[in-house]
Amino acid sequence: MSFLKKLRERMFKTSSKLDEGLEAIVAEGGTEGTAADPEVPQTPAPRPEPEPSPVPQPAPDPVPAPLPNPETEPEQVPPPPPETPEPAPEPEPEIPVAPEPEPAHEPFGIPDAPSEVPEAPPAEIPSYDEPIPDNGPDEIPGVIVDEAPAAQKPGFLGRLLGRGAAAPVLRRELDDQMLEQLEELLITADMGVDTAMRVTANLAEGRLGKRLSVAEIKEILAAEIARIMEPVARPLPIYPKKPQVILVVGVNGSGKTTTIGKLASQFRAAGKKVVIAAGDTFRAAAVEQLQIWGDRAGVPVLTAPEGSDPASLAFDAMTRAEAEGADLLLIDTAGRLQNRQDLMEELAKIVRVIRKKDPEAPHNTLLVLDATTGQNALSQVEIFRKLADVSGLVMTKLDGTAKGGVLVALADRFGLPIHAIGVGEQIDDLAPFDPEDFARALTGAAA
Repeated sequence: MSFLKKLRERMFKTSSKLDEGLEAIVAEGGTEGTAADPEVPQTPAPRPEPEPSPVPQPAPDPVPAPLPNPETEPEQVPPPPPETPEPAPEPEPEIPVAPEPEPAHEPFGIPDAPSEVPEAPPAEIPSYDEPIPDNGPDEIPGVIVDEAPAAQKPGFLGRLLGRGAAAPVLRRELDDQMLEQLEELLITADMGVDTAMRVTANLAEGRLGKRLSVAEIKEILAAEIARIMEPVARPLPIYPKKPQVILVVGVNGSGKTTTIGKLASQFRAAGKKVVIAAGDTFRAAAVEQLQIWGDRAGVPVLTAPEGSDPASLAFDAMTRAEAEGADLLLIDTAGRLQNRQDLMEELAKIVRVIRKKDPEAPHNTLLVLDATTGQNALSQVEIFRKLADVSGLVMTKLDGTAKGGVLVALADRFGLPIHAIGVGEQIDDLAPFDPEDFARALTGAAA
């Protein structure tokens, strides 16, 4: 769950294209949904009920007018004395005292409170308490200010606590026009035409004509995307073969070197003996970066002079890893564009030389993809898969794009395993791929 939180915070930090677009599509032709309708009449209903009742009903019973309340109080004081002979002399001195507390009662809207205090006239404190429960429909004209908030408290608190449910919910009928807009939105999110058509077709199945909110569309899209990506979410397999050779390939700047350092550190923490071969002999910065990661993870890094043959370095690294009993050998390669035939042939040469040492090597060929490249990642997979026999994918830099849907297109088109995704430069920013977490982060669906 911690990585899911990091996905939501860092992934598509410029806001997801899907999240933005869905709001606009539903708002374009949407109206308030039925979810908020039953709650709206319930809240104003209690308000009109107490207002008409106080005017006609209670007025004739207790006091014809609210203004003569101070005058009625001395007149209603004599009835209690016959019931209680002892406090009879006491109410007489209270007659001048009664009008004094009335100005204190008036700001709170309780001028009629002492009118119904037959049982406890001598004490002034019960006069505050007794009229509140007894002021039913009889003293509404004098207690309207108090009873109105009392009747509204349940509804107000209910709306306050459930504001998301009570707020108006926009809904739009799912029709052909809306489906076309959703399809265009998925395409702009780098999901590709074929995948976007497939997702929208599945979304429309059994839902045409229904009114959907943004939250409901997000849930449907997240479920559909997770269904597509579930079969390809597989961790990097570990074989008993020693050393297990993992060849890491990709274009320039895709994040190969950083990914190798993170994998080496994580495998080392899992108890595996790891060796790194710095096969990018054309870029000194790549070797230095690997050496930094190697020192940090406690993993040896094998290097060669700048400009030397990377295939020869890979062969020597396999020999040394086998001699040292290493569990894993991670071989870095120089970045190369898929349209450079000469560089791609050099990669094919590395694979041929490795297989002279071990016909089954490399046991894993990881293609590292930059999420910001968009649909260009499809052509990268197409060519690297032919020359290097790519066995799995690692997607990096998801924190630097507002799209990320290309990963869905890759899963739908090629079906290659997606082993991990990266959302930063820290060691824990590379984690196993979880299709449900990714789908919810991509669509902005609730966790």
